[in-house]
Amino acid sequence: MSIQEEVGKRRTFAIISHPDAGKTTMTEKMLLFGNMIRSAGTVKGKKSGKFATSDWMEIEKQRGISVTSSVMNFPYRGYQVNILDTPGHEDFSEDTYRTLTAVDAVVMIIDATKGIEAQTLKLFKVCRMRGIPIFTFMNKLDREGREPFDLLEEIETELEIETYPMTWPVGMGKRFEGVFDRHNEQFVRFSGDEREEYIPYSELDQHPELTESPTYKEAEDELSLVDEAGDTFEIEKVLRGEQTPVFFGSALAPFGVETFFDTFIDMAPAPTPRKSTKGLVSPENEEFSGFIFKIQANMNPKHRDRVAFVRVCSGKFERGMSVTLGRTGKAFKLAQSQQFVASSSNTVEEGYAGDIIGIYDPNVYRIGDTLLTGKETFEYDELPQFPPEQFKKVTAKNVMKSKQFYKGIEQLVQEGAIQLFKRPYFEDYIIGAVGELQFEVFEYRMKHEYNVDIELTPYGERIPRWLKEDQVDTSLFDDRNMLVEDREGNKVALFKNDFSLRWFIDKHPDMDLIDLFEVNQYTQTNE
Repeated sequence: MSIQEEVGKRRTFAIISHPDAGKTTMTEKMLLFGNMIRSAGTVKGKKSGKFATSDWMEIEKQRGISVTSSVMNFPYRGYQVNILDTPGHEDFSEDTYRTLTAVDAVVMIIDATKGIEAQTLKLFKVCRMRGIPIFTFMNKLDREGREPFDLLEEIETELEIETYPMTWPVGMGKRFEGVFDRHNEQFVRFSGDEREEYIPYSELDQHPELTESPTYKEAEDELSLVDEAGDTFEIEKVLRGEQTPVFFGSALAPFGVETFFDTFIDMAPAPTPRKSTKGLVSPENEEFSGFIFKIQANMNPKHRDRVAFVRVCSGKFERGMSVTLGRTGKAFKLAQSQQFVASSSNTVEEGYAGDIIGIYDPNVYRIGDTLLTGKETFEYDELPQFPPEQFKKVTAKNVMKSKQFYKGIEQLVQEGAIQLFKRPYFEDYIIGAVGELQFEVFEYRMKHEYNVDIELTPYGERIPRWLKEDQVDTSLFDDRNMLVEDREGNKVALFKNDFSLRWFIDKHPDMDLIDLFEVNQYTQTNE
């Protein structure tokens, strides 16, 4: 099969949502369809001893939350599916932001009982910045929730995107009878026992027990209104990220998931050209190239492994191939390569654009690195970085374990969930994170993976601003407005609060204070 044909089979997407909207449950149903698992775990089911298939880290099982993105690869209906299940909790949003650079589409899950929530909005805006096609699944229709028209209006108002209901619900909660599948012109009947009955529109008059119910008639009237007054479906708009197809159902029941997944797989885009320092790189390019968007230490604690996740962007990946690291120009042999269902992995012999492949990291790779073959060296666009909001000084409780302490910090920082800073002259190690939960995970992993008990001393919330080297004056900083260095040796000012930042700007108007988040927004919207 040619590279072009292989690329056309790839569907690589992320699932995003607010915590508890049903994201991990949805992922497991998709794995069931792909015959990758025999039964779905009871998500957060501590009593049953079952855990979400995509939650592999021990702390995820204890807390019942996803704290790191996980990757799942499987064949389905002739396609090769790559799902990236992302953390819903806002404290791990940076991991999710980076994951979104590696996908070609996004499935946004919304809890129909609550509508759009804060984290959904934040992640959606990142997708809009990058022009990623978005498919929406309104979940939990087996519970009483908000009216479908209200939910669609909220999406259009809050997210500023057109909606097109691909399915339309008949009732909800105890009155839930199924959905009209507008795309396939059939009614999908909800039986409540994991079986779905598909009735073509032309045969609905043979089911008076359904069509004569008040709930059905009400939904039929609503659907007529949608047909007359709603937006028309345009796949070109969907692929530009300007229109979102909306599906209704319940991941837990499950209901409507297979209808959604089958339609999504056919509509979602195959890999497209990617921007690099040499211009657009076609996925059908003969030479292999890809970039590292995630590094994970200790997926197998017994082996102390480090896995770098590569999004293949062009050419053909082959196990054992030699590649060049774009950042350094050095050559490496990719002898160990894996594909995953969460923590379970299988050796992979080959891959094409869109595939996500885990490679052994001999402690040389960084997030954002480009790997490639051929004579021409280039790098893919820089991955977004987001400034931390909270900072803590970190020390080892036992000074005799300093070797493990430094190794643990170095490896966990390389994963990108936390950022490391040093205070000049003091030699203090300071870690920065988006939220408190990241510190808890860091402390847990240092203890259980590196056998080091640590002490964290809070500096509280700070406002970081990067400084230009030629403008740094150490006399301008103290404990209130602290001067630190990041891993690359760049000077960073950690301002105590907004007042301190404004006061500093007024006193030193000629100094450039760089806000990483604004830089990211600018570069993404001007790509």
